[in-house]
Amino acid sequence: MPKIVDASARRQEIVDAVCRIIATDGLERASLREVADEAGLAVGSVRHYFGTSEELLAFTFSAVVDRILARLATALAGVSSASRPGEQHEAVLTLLSEFLPLDEERALDACAWLAFKNAARIRPFLAAEADRSHRAVAAVVGQLITRLLAGDDPAGDVLAGDDGGEQLVTEAERLLATLDGLTMHALLQPAWLTREMCRDVLESHLAGLRRTAGVSH
Repeated sequence: MPKIVDASARRQEIVDAVCRIIATDGLERASLREVADEAGLAVGSVRHYFGTSEELLAFTFSAVVDRILARLATALAGVSSASRPGEQHEAVLTLLSEFLPLDEERALDACAWLAFKNAARIRPFLAAEADRSHRAVAAVVGQLITRLLAGDDPAGDVLAGDDGGEQLVTEAERLLATLDGLTMHALLQPAWLTREMCRDVLESHLAGLRRTAGVSH
């Protein structure tokens, strides 16, 4: 009898192979043949699911974004369910840590995500996914910033009006920039930017947000 192949699992194997190639040799090497070799498949098996390299890369970008967003959604639910201040603080740190390459899975996803976002500047077929990923991640960060700036004001009156909206956008962009910088530095200098140092930077950023919320109140 012919071997039954789980198409979803096979696509996942191929996506993982693309991410490993990006992490070790860069996006340029992620051709159908190279990916097939990395996944231990015949190139025809890869072509069965992806007709061109562009189709393969676009699918991989989307899959990586979906994995990251799934982790963020789980972490955001943890923030929402935390009741005590200390518990909520740890939940916020857990959420922010999901952006960072603190283990092999997150490192591969972060490396691929940064590579795809950069490539989207000159590869139009990646542009739509780059826009989707930015909007989705910004929405998560925006929800987090809204919660942190509201502080003890559950109605969020501190964010009411034009000034509040501008403050939300500014703080969200500042946090996104911090996370992007930490991710890149941790990928490039993992021996220097350790898990502990990443946490220290995030702690400092959150302390600044608390001071901002206090001034606003």
